Amino acid sequence: MSKIDDLLKKYCPNGVEVRTLGELGEFYGGLTGKSKEDFKDGNAKFITYMNVYSNLKLNLKTDEKVKISDGEKQHTIEYGDILFTGSSETPDECGMSSVLCDITSEKLYLNSFSFGFRFFDKKLFEPEFTKYLFRSNDLRKQIIKTASGVTRFNVSKERMKKVVIPIPPIEVQKEIAHILDSFTELTARRKQYEYYRDALLSFGKVSPPP
Repeated sequence: MSKIDDLLKKYCPNGVEVRTLGELGEFYGGLTGKSKEDFKDGNAKFITYMNVYSNLKLNLKTDEKVKISDGEKQHTIEYGDILFTGSSETPDECGMSSVLCDITSEKLYLNSFSFGFRFFDKKLFEPEFTKYLFRSNDLRKQIIKTASGVTRFNVSKERMKKVVIPIPPIEVQKEIAHILDSFTELTARRKQYEYYRDALLSFGKVSPPP
């Protein structure tokens, strides 16, 4: 991690800036006003709850479709957007994230049980970095605290606005993404990957892995 340390010293000698999500962007909802019939013989690509829940980056190789009429006003997903699952049976599974890391001209629509977040300044973050950042231990702890409920837990977008994230320089983001990508290619090293993911994304000192 010496290269990352060198980059941090070079680009942010006074430490990494941190801001709340509410300061950095805005949230938007998934599809509204749809019936079961709208998901039969659809004409537009539809991102399911499980697509968000199961993938660090959205899987665009999906055949899920929804019917969208001409002129219909629905939110579409854009490159760099972070998608979150909005509810779950346990708080630990709420707010699981996935990022659109691929540039596509195809319109993508989000399921109604998830919601999206879009940065005001899209040049501030590298999507390949945020796909790891929002699944890191520090961020997951914050996100889980935004959920409330009894038999089913729902994420509060108002509380999500107060979630704090670091803003390392793009050069640092790219290096971290590169390192973590190399770990994810080796599933046998999952524990090592999880340790280094949280170590790299905490921007602080950590203890050696067990």
